[in-house]
Amino acid sequence: MKMALIVVILLVLGGCSSSPPKNREDLCEIFREKGRWYKHAAASQRKWGSSIPVMMAFIYQESRFQARAKPPRKKILWIIPGPRPASAYGYAQATDETWRVYKKSTGGWGADRNDFDDAIDFIGWYNDQSYRKNKIQKTDAHNLYLAYHEGQGGFAKRSYRSKAWLIAVAKKVASRASSYNSQLKTCEKSLRKGWFRRLFWF
Repeated sequence: MKMALIVVILLVLGGCSSSPPKNREDLCEIFREKGRWYKHAAASQRKWGSSIPVMMAFIYQESRFQARAKPPRKKILWIIPGPRPASAYGYAQATDETWRVYKKSTGGWGADRNDFDDAIDFIGWYNDQSYRKNKIQKTDAHNLYLAYHEGQGGFAKRSYRSKAWLIAVAKKVASRASSYNSQLKTCEKSLRKGWFRRLFWF
């Protein structure tokens, strides 16, 4: 009986933790609702040097903070659901291949794309790669997103130049990162001082 109760509690907590934030437009509200997300975001920032607002803007764009997001299926004859266009999955919409490279590079063999802490660490890692390979500053959300979407090789070849829609999306990501940055300035001090986070900061 006790074991069954524990399983139910874990399932409920798991469902709550993976559901998208109620207010995805306000970074402070996101972190207040999602207990440990700020801690994980700050850890990725310290580790890779990519700013919290930039990484969170990427997740908003890629998955709207849905843990198990996948690209929509293509339609066959406009009606029948067909295959998905890519293997992208999770908060960061990382593909199978890129996720394997990330795990090999970082040694994080147990990392899962539907875990927020792993996903935001992945984005920090990827942006660090874009900085090293393409010399994109880690505060440059616009170009970092172009490299994120096209790959560092594609960015180097300027493959995005023929994709007006992608350039428009990158501008939206940069705008959201700027808004998130302004919001975070108003609440980061309180997030750092939260008693629960002080207990589990390290």
